[in-house]
Amino acid sequence: MNTSTVNISFRRNLLTQIDQIARKESRSRSELIREAARIYIERKEKWENIFKFGKRQTSKLGLSKKDIFEEITKYREQKS
Repeated sequence: MNTSTVNISFRRNLLTQIDQIARKESRSRSELIREAARIYIERKEKWENIFKFGKRQTSKLGLSKKDIFEEITKYREQKS
């Protein structure tokens, strides 16, 4: 595995929380932070793809932001 070492600064209380969770889960601080970074990146990519899909659909269907807002408002009113 190709790895690099980096130095990261954390507020003391955040680092304490990281260490507590790592201990609870019987893993290292590095493992926990790597997983958190992977999850963040995956989630960010998923949301970017959702927004790209939305833009393609609105363009294909000729919808404006106003049209979408009105539909969301109607949906929320029906749910109430």
